[in-house]
Amino acid sequence: MGATPHVVSITDIGRGDIAIAGGKGANLGELIRAGISVPPAFVVTTHAYISYLAEANLSEKLAQVLAEVDPEDRGALELEGTRAQALIRDHAATRSCRDAVLAAYERLGGGLVAVRSSATAEDLDGASFAGQQSTYLNVEGSDNVMEAVRACWASLFEPRAIAYRARCGIGPLDAAIAVAVQRMVPSARSGVAFSCDPVSHSAAEIVIEAVRGLGEALVSGHVTPDMYVVDKSTLTVLERTVVEQRQELVYAGGDGIETNAWRDLPAVQRTRPKLSDGEVALLAEIVRRVEAYYGGPQDIEWAEHGGEFYILQSRPVTTLQHAHG
Repeated sequence: MGATPHVVSITDIGRGDIAIAGGKGANLGELIRAGISVPPAFVVTTHAYISYLAEANLSEKLAQVLAEVDPEDRGALELEGTRAQALIRDHAATRSCRDAVLAAYERLGGGLVAVRSSATAEDLDGASFAGQQSTYLNVEGSDNVMEAVRACWASLFEPRAIAYRARCGIGPLDAAIAVAVQRMVPSARSGVAFSCDPVSHSAAEIVIEAVRGLGEALVSGHVTPDMYVVDKSTLTVLERTVVEQRQELVYAGGDGIETNAWRDLPAVQRTRPKLSDGEVALLAEIVRRVEAYYGGPQDIEWAEHGGEFYILQSRPVTTLQHAHG
């Protein structure tokens, strides 16, 4: 790839590019190679982040703030994390980075995008950094996209992320971060899927969780999802747990990087299954393909719009209980 650019298309990267695209970005590129339906996206590379720290003279300041961090001192972590994030939020991106990002956003077609952190230490076999950095959904416009990118960079210094890296022996500035900017799927339904049972570890079953609206409703714990347990070989539904859902998270419009709101669901929809058996089988087949491609159990985020299922990310199953992000 030559000199590392500020921005790369996910069609030009794969799982060998974690150093420049982070775990999430690299896996998106790999899913494209596997022929999986993934929304178009580009990645703001770790090179852009590292160049930004250098040109804004932030590395030394961040090192001073995070010196001798104690992962067990919650109060100090909150203070240090807030100060570190403020340093990044208060410094604009370099012109070269901004120009590259906004040109890529224009090539993507502009409009609504999801802006997702993609750290170099996440989505790895044996690591569980997933969900420790930020994601912003339904972001629109040049200024807002750049604000969301910087907010993702700043989220590398969330207190729990600082503490986790410290416990793993990773220095406070040794992790880098990329940012995936992905065309937004206006999902009617969304959720997660595990290509093995995350509790029993049965490799013969696929577990699908589904909610109406944006998947952040599930991630935040605000909504309890439907759950479908599927026989991996026949794609038949073995167990079905349908949970009433009274509200969904949807795009509410407005400016900025926080543009979503809760909306009451019509009474007739609240107790309906989120997915039909045919839709469960269709999604389970995609999950089975992703697992076969990677050669191991996968933890997948998905969204549905207009009858088509899109895979938003896939990572190895590393723990029984995950955060998603």
